[in-house]
Amino acid sequence: MAEAAKPVVLDFFLRCTADGILITDQDGAIELINPAAASMLVIRTEATLGHSPKEIFPQNMALVNLFSRSGDQMLEVRLPRRRLALGMASTLDDGRRAVLLQDITEKAEMESRREALIASMAHDLRNPISALNGFAELVEKFGPLNGQQQRFMTRIKQTAGKVYEVVGSLVDLAWIEAGMPLQHRPIDLRDIINRAVNGLTHFALERHCSIAVSVQDPMPTVLGDPDRIQLVVHNLLHNALLYSEQEQAVAIHAWGDENEAYCSVADRGIGISDDELGLIFDRMYRSRDERVRDLPGGGLGLTVARTIITRHGGDIWASSNLGVGSTFTFVLPAIHL
Repeated sequence: MAEAAKPVVLDFFLRCTADGILITDQDGAIELINPAAASMLVIRTEATLGHSPKEIFPQNMALVNLFSRSGDQMLEVRLPRRRLALGMASTLDDGRRAVLLQDITEKAEMESRREALIASMAHDLRNPISALNGFAELVEKFGPLNGQQQRFMTRIKQTAGKVYEVVGSLVDLAWIEAGMPLQHRPIDLRDIINRAVNGLTHFALERHCSIAVSVQDPMPTVLGDPDRIQLVVHNLLHNALLYSEQEQAVAIHAWGDENEAYCSVADRGIGISDDELGLIFDRMYRSRDERVRDLPGGGLGLTVARTIITRHGGDIWASSNLGVGSTFTFVLPAIHL
């Protein structure tokens, strides 16, 4: 690109982007604020230039902290008119400090509505399901059951338990498939994997299983919603632990190049038959294998994982040998910072 064209292009993006951008000079005074930032913060551009963020925003310490701290920072910033932004800050090579503000008010409100819906479903669905399970247990206390009746009663309790567990996942899936906004932030898969592993350490101990982690250093950066990508890793890792025999190891491995980032979760558990391998990502599908049906689960974890990865422009697949184990792998596009 011709040097003369660069300022024109930069000015175009600064004026047209919906994200707020503020940059301070080497002395800490604001030297640039784009129209989106001025609108978000309800302030005139000329009132900010040449002044420090602490002078201009004395009541907004989160925003001031983004400018005053060193290195990459990320904080939620309260905006006027009861709006909320995700603030991301970084120090440029020449010592200037840049802050980007991304308005997440609608996303936060949608997340709040999703949580309210889950709470409502917990009350309207889970309570009756719990009652159904309780009555099934009471039946067994009022006289002996024959073998067939006992099997039916066990199946009722198992089914009630699976429906109880699937309620939250069903709401999540519906919300994601309906187009719930995703965050678009640089993601370090190493951090995502570490958080998922830490969250399942207790479950692994209960199953008497170990988790082996291997992550390429450095990993390519991907762009997306860290909470959703972590849910994918959690679901894959949870399944691997659930379907593994005791004293077995589950391995999670991440690697990549300048174009793509990969993550795989492998176990030496029950495995999946060839005729079912193409069905496992389908909604509510559960294997016909009795060993699988005896374990808790509603058949939505893999569907949720596929939906999230697909919305991030990636792909997910599985390979397996029945009785030997399974490997689930997903890939996401890498970005260059």
